[in-house]
Amino acid sequence: MSDLNAPTRDTPTRGPARPAPYVIAAILLAAAIVLPLMPQLYSFDKPRLGGLPFFYWYQLLWVPISAALSGGAYWLVTAEDRRRRSAARPGSPGAGGGRPTSSGGADGTAGDAR
Repeated sequence: MSDLNAPTRDTPTRGPARPAPYVIAAILLAAAIVLPLMPQLYSFDKPRLGGLPFFYWYQLLWVPISAALSGGAYWLVTAEDRRRRSAARPGSPGAGGGRPTSSGGADGTAGDAR
């Protein structure tokens, strides 16, 4: 006997994507990569912090900032992926695809009672 709810090749695994989380994640990652690579922003000797010139402590400051920006981008993308997966599950709120959860027949009957 075949199971009506068994996933097939055509069963969607994710719902439609919203572009906003991906665009925001890309901007966060671009800032973490591009800004530390622009030496005109930090090629100064002063102000000094603990005897270190500005160009040293500015670069060191970007280590935790980049980690936070990367973590925020990861959180946005994984939250969107979780939302898309739950939207594709049958019977979930907002499910646009998937198969019906009842085991009834095509004509509305109860199917085969075992």
